[in-house]
Amino acid sequence: MKFGIVGASGFVVNLIFFTILQRLTALPLLLDNSVGFMAGGVSNYFLNRLWTFRSTGHAAKEGAQFLAVSFVSLLVSDGVFYLLDRSHPLHQHHHTVWFLATLSSIFVNFFLNKYWTFKHVR
Repeated sequence: MKFGIVGASGFVVNLIFFTILQRLTALPLLLDNSVGFMAGGVSNYFLNRLWTFRSTGHAAKEGAQFLAVSFVSLLVSDGVFYLLDRSHPLHQHHHTVWFLATLSSIFVNFFLNKYWTFKHVR
């Protein structure tokens, strides 16, 4: 339940960054997705460490592991984003593409963090 709440907050952070970048910059949409994803990931790391898992492990080690998991999850998200953004029916619906790409990476993120980054926490 806590992971879901934290994930939802990271989802909102991600959406805010994606939307701002999409509307105010000329950056490629894939880069907007990546920046938003990582911003949400940073937010999630701190909230998961302090609240969800209440970890007392080595912060730098967990941070590095969380970053590695976030990178793997980002590759999944960006891959889905790229494929969907190129598909005919979704091409003009950037927020739908963003949503599906972000959703695709949630399970990867959860299981890798639960069983690797924070595996020592019960």
